[in-house]
Amino acid sequence: MEKEKLAIHGGKPVRDKKLFYGHQWIDDDDIKAVTEVLKGDYLTCGPNVTALEKRLCEVTGAKYAVAVSNGTAALHVACIAAGLKEGDEVITTPITFAASANCAVYVGATPVFADINPKTYNIDPDSIEAHITEKTKAVIAVDYTGQAVEHDRIREICDRHGLTLIIDAAHAIGTKYKGKPEGSIEDMTCFSFHPVKTVTSGEGGAVTTNDPELYKKLRLASQHGIVHEEAEFVEKPEGPWYYEMQTLGYNYRLTDIQSALLMSQLNKLTKFSERRREIVNKYNEAFKDVEGIIIQEEIPESETTRHLYIIQLDFEKLSCTRREFFDAMAAENIQCQVHYVPVYYFPFYRERGYAKGLCPNAEKLYSGIMSIPLYPLLTDEDVDSVIAAVKKVASWYKK
Repeated sequence: MEKEKLAIHGGKPVRDKKLFYGHQWIDDDDIKAVTEVLKGDYLTCGPNVTALEKRLCEVTGAKYAVAVSNGTAALHVACIAAGLKEGDEVITTPITFAASANCAVYVGATPVFADINPKTYNIDPDSIEAHITEKTKAVIAVDYTGQAVEHDRIREICDRHGLTLIIDAAHAIGTKYKGKPEGSIEDMTCFSFHPVKTVTSGEGGAVTTNDPELYKKLRLASQHGIVHEEAEFVEKPEGPWYYEMQTLGYNYRLTDIQSALLMSQLNKLTKFSERRREIVNKYNEAFKDVEGIIIQEEIPESETTRHLYIIQLDFEKLSCTRREFFDAMAAENIQCQVHYVPVYYFPFYRERGYAKGLCPNAEKLYSGIMSIPLYPLLTDEDVDSVIAAVKKVASWYKK
């Protein structure tokens, strides 16, 4: 007990100012872009949204992009566009934010959780195949931490079984798989632009696709099911004011204010990605031989822009709980986080019959993972202090 008290409260911390696991980078160019919109005519439904969607196509290599209000909205409209409905099953990973599964529930479908690869932490293609039934209609594969999933294997499985493949790339803007950017590879790809992501619009998201029919469905689902183009009308227009609601949709529009901010941020995507890779490489080198610390492995096909840096605690070599390690890091002024609680652990899913034991690899991973600071604004000194804190705490609790 005395040792635990000293580890958490005693001695001088490695740094005086607290670091958090993520933080946005907003500069004068971003502020100028937003200010220009605020002084203009359109705060929403204006030209900046269209310009952003064009820019997203350039960045991802996709033929079409639909900007939406957040990453969860992106997943929801992707499920709608895929035609998912009550009675259908959707396979996804439990090591993700809840929205990756909730989006299936929104349309009446049932999430089915496949296990992960214990080394890469991404969904295991073999587990996907093992969970396919006659009710399976789609796979939502998550680029966890920003690392691309095994596209080739998952695509082959989906093609063989006639499944729609949706990529939850909320972590992965800027990531490439075999040289192709995420967003241009599968049926639909969903992005999030929350402030802790690589680029931000405050809140915001997007779906990209190469399929014109899916694009039309995504557009309708995200904008009330309304069309304004005369060529698409069912009825003869009464005048220039006429529009039609042709299906049930949602108000998932992104504003021009947010669009302007994101376009400015996308101008810095390469710089942000390179800095994140520099930090990841430095962490990997620092932690590769630290007893009690396991680092995430990457597949060679993924050129990753990492959103999260995960350390996994090896309790065979550490005499502590995760909470003790977490609190000790906080005492060093390094505020960590955990990504994520397995989705089916939550009361909502337990009440619907999901139970612990479904995905042993995911559950074992969850018991020991912790996210440490990773964002472009970190200085080299900041990174060094994070490394020092991890090594200090691991050394303290070494068996």
